[in-house]
Amino acid sequence: MHGWHFQSVDLRQRSDELTGLRASGAIFMGCRFAGGIEALLRARGALIFPTLPNIPFNAYRGHLYTGQELYAGVAGGEYEAVPDAQIYQWTLQEGRGRALNATLATAMHDHAISDALDEFLDACAMDGMPVVGVMGGHASGRDSAEYAQAAQLGRTLAGRGFMVATGGGPGTMEAANLGAYLSAYDAGALDSALRTLASVPGFRPSITAWVRAAGRVLADFPGGADSLGIPTWFYGHEPPNPFATRIAKYFTNSIREAVLLSRAGGGSIFLPGAAGTVQEIFQDACENYYAAAEAVAPMILVGRRHWEEELPVRGLLSALANGRAMAEQVHVVDSVEEACGLLA
Repeated sequence: MHGWHFQSVDLRQRSDELTGLRASGAIFMGCRFAGGIEALLRARGALIFPTLPNIPFNAYRGHLYTGQELYAGVAGGEYEAVPDAQIYQWTLQEGRGRALNATLATAMHDHAISDALDEFLDACAMDGMPVVGVMGGHASGRDSAEYAQAAQLGRTLAGRGFMVATGGGPGTMEAANLGAYLSAYDAGALDSALRTLASVPGFRPSITAWVRAAGRVLADFPGGADSLGIPTWFYGHEPPNPFATRIAKYFTNSIREAVLLSRAGGGSIFLPGAAGTVQEIFQDACENYYAAAEAVAPMILVGRRHWEEELPVRGLLSALANGRAMAEQVHVVDSVEEACGLLA
């Protein structure tokens, strides 16, 4: 078993196989064993990470989250009782004086999420689905024109064979995931969903009502297309949107931001946003600035007035790109149709 890694696997019925194999070099993380097997494996050279006590999540999980998992129980109860909220409350309590087991648990969890994300994105690559990141603010209400525009963007991208990846939160992030999800249906499905969601425009004052409205859309249109959300418990007051079918939720926000931008090999589209979106623009620009010419990914800013007047990042971005391979990959447009047309 040298080089084998087991993550959160129940091995109580596999004692015969485990005792018959060489254990040296194997790693077991949060696994369950029949009596005496764990001690035997340790004695034979296996490395075993135990389940950490008093932790409200599986630090060794082997797969990404789903909205159904994070919001389990919300249909009949309040958001504050669901796993997502319980984990966020744990982070707030631990933040005042984090114990070593909590630090280890969050680090192992984020490593496991990255590993699961690698597997998912490898599968996307094998299926010929380039990943396109859609960035934007969290403040756009579900009843707004900006939200509808972002939803249409997600729908168009997914319909053209791209894997849509967002920050996984509310606002335009949710809209892009919604549009991608409903790309499996005709255009009328998106119109219907927007009407349903408009009844609860934002997650304040009630995350419960916000999630339940999304649940009604998911029930009306089951089995939608895949898309990716990469949120964080660092901003746990912003709930993850359930329209992303794969959710890579991290504790460490810096890892999450780097992952979201670095994995968007098909390009990044920046919808109007504020400080967080501006940070993402220049973080992406830094990657492209130093990248080899063949590795530079398109950067498309949607909304000329926003990015040239209200938050005039275009001038600095163009000056930075001047003379670099990225210069031809920086674009500012006014419509999602133009943005999609710039992607290969």
